[in-house]
Amino acid sequence: MEKVWYKFYDPGVPQSIAYPLIPLYKFLDDSAAKYPDRPALIFGGKVGKRFLGSQITYRKLKELVDRFATALQALGVKKGSKVAVHLPNCPQFVIAYYGALKAGATVVPTNPLYVERELEYQFNNAGVETVVTLTRFYPVIRNVKPKTPLKNIIVTNIKEYFPPILKFLFTIAMEKKEGHRLEGELVEGTYMFQDLIAKYPPNPAPVEINPQEDIACLLYTGGTTGVPKGAMLTHYNLVANTLQVRAWLPDLQEGKEVTLGALPFFHSYGMTVCMNLGINGAGTIIPMPNPRDIDEMLLLIDKYKVTLFPGVPTMYIALINHPETPKHNLRSVKACISGAAPLPVEVKQKFEQITGGKLCEGYGLTETSPVTHCNPIYGVNKAGSIGIPFPDTEARIVDLETGTKELPPGEVGELAIKGPQVMKGYWQMPEETALVFKEGWLLTGDIAKMDEDGYFYIVDRKKEMIIAGGYNIYPREVEEVLYQHPKVKEAAVVGVPDPYRGETVKAFVVLKEGEVATEEEIIEFCRKNLAPYKVPRMVEFRKELPKSTVGKILRRVLAEEEKRKLQAQK
Repeated sequence: MEKVWYKFYDPGVPQSIAYPLIPLYKFLDDSAAKYPDRPALIFGGKVGKRFLGSQITYRKLKELVDRFATALQALGVKKGSKVAVHLPNCPQFVIAYYGALKAGATVVPTNPLYVERELEYQFNNAGVETVVTLTRFYPVIRNVKPKTPLKNIIVTNIKEYFPPILKFLFTIAMEKKEGHRLEGELVEGTYMFQDLIAKYPPNPAPVEINPQEDIACLLYTGGTTGVPKGAMLTHYNLVANTLQVRAWLPDLQEGKEVTLGALPFFHSYGMTVCMNLGINGAGTIIPMPNPRDIDEMLLLIDKYKVTLFPGVPTMYIALINHPETPKHNLRSVKACISGAAPLPVEVKQKFEQITGGKLCEGYGLTETSPVTHCNPIYGVNKAGSIGIPFPDTEARIVDLETGTKELPPGEVGELAIKGPQVMKGYWQMPEETALVFKEGWLLTGDIAKMDEDGYFYIVDRKKEMIIAGGYNIYPREVEEVLYQHPKVKEAAVVGVPDPYRGETVKAFVVLKEGEVATEEEIIEFCRKNLAPYKVPRMVEFRKELPKSTVGKILRRVLAEEEKRKLQAQK
């Protein structure tokens, strides 16, 4: 297939990259050698209208990582052992992640909001023997331990890398109240993070890593198609994707960028585009444990002159509509890659006006480490497009029936991908792996099309397409129209059962602060901008919409609520 998209690459972006066969943690070693005194991490919290933060240099971060790796090896962690990192964004996440890799382990990033049932499944499925968690979550992990292979529980307090004043204020005012203080009995095999760091020297035993075979990360997909599956991402996969993202930012300055770590590091997108890219470029990363705190986000961008701000549309929407935004200088922002959900055109335009930076929609999935496509940072951005494939990434549209027949430009089918960032497969699930790989191509489960220029467009999730009266309706298309309504802040569209049409379209709308609208008004607006069969028949106004931890609006949750309502009526 001819790669017509190359002619739209920004100047300086290569078509192909030489990927070094190195373990992922080599990024940190190299940055620490070149920029030992550069701040690697800034972490702290808000006190009133001020942000108090402390810095960890690259020299110090490498030392902490090496000490932690030595400690893990002393606790019995060997090559291939599974270490769960059950933390929000904080320095301890970065230390535990790179420390586990250096000890030869496979990292299992774990959502700190998981309940016991979800943790049990993940720990048992992956065979997790060691977990790094917060004091706040210790009771949950303690309960899970007897039902899983867990041997070691390493506990850290969120305040450990706060600046002294903030640590003092947190200890007297928040620690006990918010459940951060360890209470009750410590079960056997519990260790304190800081005790281990202090006890062990920064010289772990070297472990031979085969980057193309050895799994750096077992990253669980959300389980939207049944039980969660562990995507096996090798060191090579993650090194490659980090270097692909770096190449896509042609004016990234090594040792100078400041990245806002608002995306969760336990999610593939935050892990690669915030953490691994930040470390690889010897930049400063500012981890945010709570990305919903828009006041703090504004303070951080303004105070530390953030240059890179990877995010999701809901973050940019919240920032655009926040009353404090005009009081802050956000002009340091150079580039933002938006992923995880469609980026409405209105949001892109408004955000670029406020910051003066570039906001470009990209695309990826857990199985591809995760990024495969993006609009050029400075070149042609096409409305509604996820952009063009990354260097060394092949993409095509295939028929929905067999998944093997390539379709011509303009035709709608399933997006299929090949590239150095594509996973080895699903952990201990050969049948599931066989279902998503066809003739060496990964089937994404996303319905898409490609135009004559090689720009790709996600039409919708295969499983979220609405079929009403025989017509295929893609929720994204209706949502794009809803976002154009001047009173609408957020919107989601799902199919609900309908006795006549099979399914019909229902819209869920969050209005902007202080706005009032009627169902008829919204429907009428859609009627003017959509074919009659696509127009929502029902509109429900909400204060907020259900979202994933990364901020992606969860249509499936809304669809499930509607099904339950119908069953209750029967």
